[in-house]
Amino acid sequence: MHTLTVAGLKFQFVKADSVFIGENRGGWIYAGQRPRHEVKCPDFYIMNAPLTLQELSDILDSELSPGDETTWNQDRLSAIISLLNQNLDEIIHELDPDYQWEIRCPTQSEWIHARNCEQIILQTGMKEILADAVSSNYRGAMMDGRPRRFEGRGPMQWHTATMEIHPKNPAIYALSSAPMDRENAGLSVRLVVTPIRQGSPRIVPKSADYGANIRSELFWTTMLGVIPSFAIPWFRGLGGYVFEGWVNLLFGGLCVGFVTGAFWRPRRPVITYENGVQPQLEQPTS
Repeated sequence: MHTLTVAGLKFQFVKADSVFIGENRGGWIYAGQRPRHEVKCPDFYIMNAPLTLQELSDILDSELSPGDETTWNQDRLSAIISLLNQNLDEIIHELDPDYQWEIRCPTQSEWIHARNCEQIILQTGMKEILADAVSSNYRGAMMDGRPRRFEGRGPMQWHTATMEIHPKNPAIYALSSAPMDRENAGLSVRLVVTPIRQGSPRIVPKSADYGANIRSELFWTTMLGVIPSFAIPWFRGLGGYVFEGWVNLLFGGLCVGFVTGAFWRPRRPVITYENGVQPQLEQPTS
């Protein structure tokens, strides 16, 4: 089975496989994209393209106005998804009976896996709604492709993660977000038919090895900033200034070391699925 049709919507089959999410470059400008980790996605089905105006009109049995297919808030999205889930019974015999299934927006890992498998078409300049909540990094992220919930309090709880496609090049995309507590234009909705994950999820460890990170930062700040700051005037024959102006040289070296840390540090370890943890068994990793 390679396609499903639910309420007139066609879904393409995506075979189970692993996908790697996030960034392992060490510069602190990449901190919000770390750690790079493996996600194991099960078999699922995804729409080849986002919902069109005609498809949405057919689902609601109502003639909609242009732009209605790209204007969303959480209540409207939840109502559409709930309506579609009522139609799952018509295809339940085509799905693996070992799982319970649902229709929802894709998670980031499902979206990227489907993109890697060339099962989706991207529209330039669009922001596609994901099932994931907004988070500051990938610490605590689910490693089985289930949606990530919002942790904490604050206005970001009303936002959803989105995949934003470049205005001109559909091969370029990035994780973004959009508020869903009010009507928001310029969004698109692509849906998946996917197994409901059961049990406690394996997650990316929430804590890094801060001791190792601090030691690494001190080492590279010294090597790339402090030592050159003292060595350059010494080799230029300004040995007297090395002793008289050591405070300025030290401060300058620390500044240079800090700036280099923004763009380069050794790559961080990639967290494989086997190295993920159950929340109650979590251990620090670098």
